[in-house]
Amino acid sequence: MSERTALSEKTALSERPALSEKTALSEKTALSEKTALSEKTALSERPALSEKTALSEKNAMNQPAETPMPSATVEMEVPFHDVDMMEVAWHGHYVRYLEIARCKLLDMLDYNYSQMRESGYAWPVIDLRLRYAGPARFGQRIAVTARLREWENRLKLDYVIRDVESGKRLTRGHSVQVAVGLADGEMLLASPPALSERLAAWQASQSQTSPSQAGDEDAPATPPPTRGTP
Repeated sequence: MSERTALSEKTALSERPALSEKTALSEKTALSEKTALSEKTALSERPALSEKTALSEKNAMNQPAETPMPSATVEMEVPFHDVDMMEVAWHGHYVRYLEIARCKLLDMLDYNYSQMRESGYAWPVIDLRLRYAGPARFGQRIAVTARLREWENRLKLDYVIRDVESGKRLTRGHSVQVAVGLADGEMLLASPPALSERLAAWQASQSQTSPSQAGDEDAPATPPPTRGTP
């Protein structure tokens, strides 16, 4: 009787770890499957949520779907008075080249600096960055392109300067401007209607005249380059 009892206890003891290991393995498998399912569900819901949010924001801004953003290009020849003794354009003059292209773009929107002032706002530059990939030399013809990138809360433009003959990129950069009330000197956290309404009108005109180019950033949505001197 004693030997039988001892044998039963030994058998139960040997089976218990196996049963515990099996239970733990089942729980671990269930947990892994549950975690994987949760991650898969979250991953599948995230794009839908992002797309829905983006669509809501676009509707809130009252923008037509798939509209182009304005860009303008000006061509110029690097003058003698802009170069140093190495016949390379001084780096500070590039800011003026960008300004010429920016004014051309603002003219397209009918919101250049005189219109800004009339609307009651100044738009000071608060950030300006340039990266020089290659020099512009005396007598070289360059093309300066300005493209609007952000406008809802600030006015951000991207720039590219290229050699006209080869198309090689010489410089790229961006500028950021914010609206400041002329009456109180306060900076606005959102761009005023004076800008957004003009941009919406320009986008609507582009959609009517060339709908096939809507949303295509590389499409020639601007008039031919303006030739001039800096």
